[in-house]
Amino acid sequence: MDRKGSARWEGDLKQGSGKFALGSGALSGAYSFATRFGDTPGTNPEELIGAAHAACFSMAFSAGLSKVGFVPTSVETTATVHLELVNGLFEIVGIDLSCHAVAGNISAELLQSTAEDAKKNCPVSKALAAVPISLTLV
Repeated sequence: MDRKGSARWEGDLKQGSGKFALGSGALSGAYSFATRFGDTPGTNPEELIGAAHAACFSMAFSAGLSKVGFVPTSVETTATVHLELVNGLFEIVGIDLSCHAVAGNISAELLQSTAEDAKKNCPVSKALAAVPISLTLV
């Protein structure tokens, strides 16, 4: 399977702007310096990474719960991507996953170990392995 996304940027960094699109056509939008580093409404690459990571983790966690005999009613995940200035350059320095899962009478220990396995093995977590990823079940 191959999945595509595309982006086009026009102009310099601070005054320019860009547009992105998913290959499927399901989502497209605009981004700019102000949407990435300021409070201007719009999206940014880190927000898109967060959404992709939350979606992938939720699916992997759901699969893992089903595998251990607890088909979940729901798995809701938020991924907070931390972008900081490090030695004069911006870096993604960490991602915090916060998840609430409803999966019957599963023990807290089994829920946690299944979540940790999903965090370690979902394809997006693997792709982002250079970045520290934390996980909190709420």
